[in-house]
Amino acid sequence: MKVQGFQHHDKADSFKVDMTLDGCNPADFDGVMLPGGVINADALRIDKRAQQFVQSIDRAGKPIAVICHGGWLLISAGLVKGHTITTWPTLQDDMRNAGAQWVDRECVVDRNWVSSRKPDDLPAFNRETVRLFSESRPAARAESAQEARQ
Repeated sequence: MKVQGFQHHDKADSFKVDMTLDGCNPADFDGVMLPGGVINADALRIDKRAQQFVQSIDRAGKPIAVICHGGWLLISAGLVKGHTITTWPTLQDDMRNAGAQWVDRECVVDRNWVSSRKPDDLPAFNRETVRLFSESRPAARAESAQEARQ
């Protein structure tokens, strides 16, 4: 199966994918990274399977990394209330109206979430995403590692 990539509004490369949301089980993942981009984020936020996926990841306390417009999915999934987050600046009203504390910073870490505003923030976002994901120890992964050592 292939997916169509876009560069802004123009079709770009297509990519082979191993799995779609139909075949994803959140228990099989250690976390999720939600990329930005207006078109994908707007389409993804209305997909009930995507909403359920991030809800499951968040309930399990697994890391969620989000940049730019990717935060729309977290709003539609009903997850932002009580979180401090940063996004592309035009999402600040959406975030606040959904109960988040929106801040204008290059990177924000709030519990199991890391967020950034835009591509210029990628160095800080990448550093904090790697740190958060490496510090995360979902129970299933910890048990597997322990079994492997025995």
